[in-house]
Amino acid sequence: MEQKPKIALLGMTPDALAEVAAEAGLRRFAAGQMAKWIYDKRVSEIDEMTDLPKQARALLSEKYCIGTYAPKLVTESSDGTRKYLFEGAGGRDVEAVYIPDGDRATLCVSSQAGCKMGCTFCMTGRQGFHGNLAASQILNQIFSIPESRSLTNIVFMGMGEPMDNLDEVLRAIDVLTAKWGLGWSPTRITVSTIGKLAEMKRLIETTKVHLAVSVHSPLPSQRAELMPVERAFPMVKIVDLLRKYDFAHQRRLTMEYIMWHGVNDTIRHAEALARLIKGTGARVNLIRFHAIPDSPLAPATREAMEAFRDRLNAIGVTATIRASRGEDIMAACGMLAGKQKDK
Repeated sequence: MEQKPKIALLGMTPDALAEVAAEAGLRRFAAGQMAKWIYDKRVSEIDEMTDLPKQARALLSEKYCIGTYAPKLVTESSDGTRKYLFEGAGGRDVEAVYIPDGDRATLCVSSQAGCKMGCTFCMTGRQGFHGNLAASQILNQIFSIPESRSLTNIVFMGMGEPMDNLDEVLRAIDVLTAKWGLGWSPTRITVSTIGKLAEMKRLIETTKVHLAVSVHSPLPSQRAELMPVERAFPMVKIVDLLRKYDFAHQRRLTMEYIMWHGVNDTIRHAEALARLIKGTGARVNLIRFHAIPDSPLAPATREAMEAFRDRLNAIGVTATIRASRGEDIMAACGMLAGKQKDK
């Protein structure tokens, strides 16, 4: 008879841990002890929780585990960027990318193995959808890398659409921001989305994390060609929703805009983008496209990106060009996981 996999404690709240503690005959205050071992001391085995009775630890270990596990592979760029490959879901691996930048140390984490959104420019989307990551799997990307304790920022911009796995993403955010967890300020966290309306509204209203919305074209027909989800979640409706919230204080709203040569890199596009996002308080992050195999899309020139940025700034929209990082280690999301699967 096949043995059931053990249940991860990583990602559990004190209330959930109290239920686990009760199974081992422990009183409720043991939940706080367990949370401290998991999130502060970061033990990897239940038996390391030495202020719990030995018999209780043995009982817990029969059904539960901490839930951390090492990456399967790491590749390092000449610029210091590191890409970690982890076991994911549905037989597919997922990626996390560590990006050092002066006094900042950012980790880009995945929320799904693959993705349902089908964006034509995305390597992850090409792989199809293979499963949601549990909160423990999302957090493991943060807890199990060598740079874990030096991280300053987390971005949910890796593989998958966070709004398509919102319950687990919110659970991970809770661990990151709660006093019993890591106690981070929510402003150290950014969640990127294509703009699923109901889920995005829930994220905005239940957290104070920064929000990044993938636009990539201000023209509905062109965005629909690049991002089929435009038909279900039109950018005009996304912007209408965003205008209802105050992004001028405590949190930041960013419009993500990948630029392709001869596709969406004209001044006409810049002016249309400015009109589209007017009244949202958003800034624009211009992103150089990392070419993926068998794609007709090519990166916009530096000159086109700078002209685009300068036109937006002249109109009154704050726009910056994101520094390109890790291109020599297959920086585009999903490329490393796809390569390993092909092997």
